Amino acid sequence: MDFGSKITSREISEILWETERTVGTAESCTGGRIAEAIIAVPGASKYFKGGIISYVDEIKERLLGVDPQVLEEKTAVCEEVAIAMVRGACKALETDYAIAATGFAGPTGGTKDIPVGTIWLACGTPDHVVTKKVEQDFGRDINLAIATNNAMEMFLQFLKDEDAPRPVREG
Repeated sequence: MDFGSKITSREISEILWETERTVGTAESCTGGRIAEAIIAVPGASKYFKGGIISYVDEIKERLLGVDPQVLEEKTAVCEEVAIAMVRGACKALETDYAIAATGFAGPTGGTKDIPVGTIWLACGTPDHVVTKKVEQDFGRDINLAIATNNAMEMFLQFLKDEDAPRPVREG
């Protein structure tokens, strides 16, 4: 893990410690790397409950509740699946938040429409999920590192945005 990831992990840790909230992961192509980045900070057991590595569609369906029709029609590498993985992980792990990743890290697995290096990331709560699509192919190891770093940064920003004061709407 690089220096930037450690700083991001530490910031996430501080926010989750202070708010007494929990997080879990649902990972396909990243295979546990996001969970590893979270637990890099001592004391993570206070807020990290666990992760589900759903490398195959069967596990996405059975443990995370991903709709088999969506998997069939759009494949596992789509925004809808990433969102469903977040919601499913929150439910299965009984966490406040979840972070998910699904994609084609390479060197094989891509298609004409969804090339290698396409990875959908998502994070949030059962009621509010944000997503990001990563599309770059620098080889498997770098693709996975980029996806993990992006997922952690996205989750940190989500936490910061969630705790920011919201404008009051009248009427």
